[in-house]
Amino acid sequence: MLKIAGVAAGATVAGTALAAAPATAADGAFAHPGMLHTRADLHRMATQVKAGAEPYTAGFARLTANRHAQSTWTANPQATVYRGSGTPENYATLYNDIHAAYQNALRWHITGDSAYADTARDILNAWSARLTRLDGSADRFLASGLYGYQFANAAELVRGHDGFELARFQKMMLDVFHPLSEDFLAHHNGSYITNYWANWDLTNIASVLAIGILCDDRAKVDRAVEYFKHGAGMGSVKNAIPVVYADGLAEWVEAGRDQGHALLGVGLMGTICEMAWNQGIDLYGYDDSRFLKGAQYVAKWSLGGDVPYTSYTRKKGAPGIWSGSETASAAAAVDPAMARPIWAMIANHYTRRRGLDAPHLTKIAARFAPEGGGGDYGPNSGGYDQLGFGTLAFTRPRVTAAEASAAPAPTASGSGTSPSGVASATPSSSASPLGGRGGDLAATGSSDLPAWTAATGVAALAGGFLLLRRRDRARRDTGE
Repeated sequence: MLKIAGVAAGATVAGTALAAAPATAADGAFAHPGMLHTRADLHRMATQVKAGAEPYTAGFARLTANRHAQSTWTANPQATVYRGSGTPENYATLYNDIHAAYQNALRWHITGDSAYADTARDILNAWSARLTRLDGSADRFLASGLYGYQFANAAELVRGHDGFELARFQKMMLDVFHPLSEDFLAHHNGSYITNYWANWDLTNIASVLAIGILCDDRAKVDRAVEYFKHGAGMGSVKNAIPVVYADGLAEWVEAGRDQGHALLGVGLMGTICEMAWNQGIDLYGYDDSRFLKGAQYVAKWSLGGDVPYTSYTRKKGAPGIWSGSETASAAAAVDPAMARPIWAMIANHYTRRRGLDAPHLTKIAARFAPEGGGGDYGPNSGGYDQLGFGTLAFTRPRVTAAEASAAPAPTASGSGTSPSGVASATPSSSASPLGGRGGDLAATGSSDLPAWTAATGVAALAGGFLLLRRRDRARRDTGE
């Protein structure tokens, strides 16, 4: 049975970028911490919050108010995590614990209170001691991608803390998460390459990149960067953003599907770019800052602005099983109030770190500030797709012209166990790709968004046999 996940289409955004350095993996050792947050970022957050500076204090207030950010949190690890229909789904346990680990770790770096570091460490240790498998329908690939990159980011923040079982955690990431993520990028669950929307690729690119950084594995980082630039699936940058317009906007492929998934994709691509940047790799500026143009498009469209649109058709199904096509001819309707915590990171990179004009990004980031995190955007899984707290984490001063034109450079690894000074990791061996992919070759996940996202995609379906499985929105909660 094919689970159809919506319509393909594009989006555009305005903006002109400076010439960027080629996106190649940086030479030398990895920077730690060096995923979404560097040592300098963590120091900036701590000093600004201590000084009572805005908007940092407003962002920190959102963190401390979140129930996941409390040192009383207790982990509930599982041996097998299931995501997808027809299985005993328990993946909410995983994503809630991941967000608790991340939020406690972030709170530790800002306050210096080791109780939060201990809680984050204990959550991560509990899972690495027990988790052995991700299972379910094709949605297991969403689990490997989303929770892979998030887990790695939480671990990166406590990798030097006393008692953290780093080697065991790295082994879990290499044995449980990476094989699924790599298998999806290589085989796409046995389907046609365009069967899965861009966000499926993007989750797994983010996972491979984050695991590569966590494990000091250059090959994995290079794999993620190469797929971002040239991958055959819909999540590579030129497939996710297929049309660049003369006004500086560029079409986002899932804009013709619905707003919620387009926002998810922008957030994931921003996450990939930020993690790469902190290792000295400029994907933000790749291909004449194509991502800037795509993000500007989605920002303008999400605020209710008119955007150009080029009709998009994709092939669906799996060879020898089923084939058809799906066309979107206009950008979907939007709700200007729909929020995901994705904009502060992207807007601050282009306008503050690069000194560029990005009016739509600036406007939408201001509208939804201060950003919260997991648990602040609804109770279902879509509300946990981003780690969030961008107002706190990514607000930065505007750089000079000379700094704006400089290529990214990773910072040296820290040492010790205190906030903003964590130890580097010992490289671990890589795991082999997963073998069989089960019998759900053309599954694409639920077509329903969480109730809070109010999906409004419009589908024009042509050719082949098409079976749409609708699920009760009050019961089904996937946001992918």
